[in-house]
Amino acid sequence: MRIVVVGDVMLDVDLSGDATRLSPDAPVPVVDVSGVKRRAGGAGLVARMLAQDGWPVTLVTVLGDDDAGRQLEQHLAGVRLVSGPSGYASPVKTRVRAGSHPVVRFDQGCGKAPIPDATPAMLRAVEKAGVIIVADYGRGLAANPQLRDLLARLAGTIPIIWDPHPAGADPVPGVAVVTPNLAEASKAAQALAGERGGGQAAASAGAGRDVHGVAGDPLTQEPQDEAVQAGRILLEHWQSRAVLVTKGEQGAVLLREGRTSPDAVPAPRVEAGDPCGAGDRLAASLAVHLLAGRELGEAARLAVHDAADFLANGGVSAFPDSEADPETGPGTGREAEAASGAGAGAGAGAATAGPLRPPTPVGGKRRISEPLLLARVVRDNGGKVVATGGCFDLLHAGHVRSLAAARELGDCLIVCLNSDDSVRRLKGPERPIIGQQDRAELLLAMECVDAVMIFDEDTPEAALERLRPDIWVKGGDYKGARLPEADLVEKWGGRCITVPYHPARSTTGLADALAKVS
Repeated sequence: MRIVVVGDVMLDVDLSGDATRLSPDAPVPVVDVSGVKRRAGGAGLVARMLAQDGWPVTLVTVLGDDDAGRQLEQHLAGVRLVSGPSGYASPVKTRVRAGSHPVVRFDQGCGKAPIPDATPAMLRAVEKAGVIIVADYGRGLAANPQLRDLLARLAGTIPIIWDPHPAGADPVPGVAVVTPNLAEASKAAQALAGERGGGQAAASAGAGRDVHGVAGDPLTQEPQDEAVQAGRILLEHWQSRAVLVTKGEQGAVLLREGRTSPDAVPAPRVEAGDPCGAGDRLAASLAVHLLAGRELGEAARLAVHDAADFLANGGVSAFPDSEADPETGPGTGREAEAASGAGAGAGAGAATAGPLRPPTPVGGKRRISEPLLLARVVRDNGGKVVATGGCFDLLHAGHVRSLAAARELGDCLIVCLNSDDSVRRLKGPERPIIGQQDRAELLLAMECVDAVMIFDEDTPEAALERLRPDIWVKGGDYKGARLPEADLVEKWGGRCITVPYHPARSTTGLADALAKVS
């Protein structure tokens, strides 16, 4: 079944560099730009995440007839694109970052836009969906009357996830779940409470309820968590089946139609910098889990974990650049629609009967970038998840052979990688020699490695508890009679296996040799 993403796209430009001095003209930092990265943002990022994970995905959107619009088509390679003309300039958002700190953002063409038309091909693509994500970024597509009528009709038959925007349209009634963040939910609820005659409605909406895992005392009739208050108002107003209010590192709160008790959805503790893209990752994962037939509460829990995992592994800044898919290649958007006459959407969104299938490997390698999601997909399809761990600082032939041997033991190999801070505590202040993102990238370049999970603890137990692999692999140089992780892995029925290790190759030996050369 095909996932269809409907929504506004924009060109995101990231300028990164270092700021070591102030401008002589004004007391502002001078950023020496060392890197420029362009990518599809908004609904385009959601679609790219799903395509990168290997899911068949169609993006239904509108594009401007300008240079930014043409760049967007290139950055959406691998996504089946069904688009119409926007009638306005393509929005461009440029972010400037000095080191790990955001400095400023410039927006071009991001003012109020007219509601664009929905072409017949766009409507056909939506109608053929198995699950729909509406990624509303306030540019008008989600307000199109024809599109809204179609979505309202489909809401009773397939899951629709609606990611709203403060400047966008209300979700159509009956969608499976709406996913505002806390700031968006509070602002929308306050506006509605004001229309109803003041803030009393907001205060009373969450009071005196039994909330599973949410702060508040029903016995004292004290107002509940702000997310619960806002979520109740929005659930009633939007007439959706559920509202999932996300709260960043605090997780989320799920409110459902017909239930008086909201559910807290905790997020795992991770080290994360820029939260950009977390909401897109959550919406994408919700679609995958609902399409797989999971109950909404479980899908929400898994999606919150997927979003945290996405941020822990570098977030948008670590998201790979788009590459032309060997099947679709570049130019699968408006050119394909024009050439076919009938429009790309007719075949693109065709739903197929039968169970959900795992993502198709491209070039012999899986494309799921999120380790937890990969593990679930492999396990749901009867496969075995293999994991190993280590610092992998100065990758050498011994590592390569051990990793290749580990991969032969199952259907995917996930590497639990010590973070820079973890390596420093274990190996000393001079290590690591190579940073965690570069180490992860080198590992992912290997054919035998399917995903990398970075962890910050001294040992991998917490990562293993989340991943729950079927097989945990260690190099054969381990001298103990029993691996330290054995009790934990066996708790869920897993096994610990050692693979051959090549003692002539070692990171310490390489580091010592490099020190002599320098």
